[in-house]
Amino acid sequence: MLKIKLSRIGKKNQPFYRIIVAEARSKRDGKYIDLLGTYNPVVTPKEIKLDTKKYDEWVNKGAQATPTVAHLYKTISK
Repeated sequence: MLKIKLSRIGKKNQPFYRIIVAEARSKRDGKYIDLLGTYNPVVTPKEIKLDTKKYDEWVNKGAQATPTVAHLYKTISK
């Protein structure tokens, strides 16, 4: 099963995330199939860059978003 989830790439105490499509059982920072965007929670306002077309394509193919990514998507699509 494929999941759309966050992969952390930031420094200690400075989180920065990639929004990725990966196998559900893969490690958090392991290999991924596709990169959909980035999320930076440190800056104000929080910076979310997400390719919504790619996101919708992967959801139509059967990938499930984690609750956090689903919330970020709802925030962007307002």
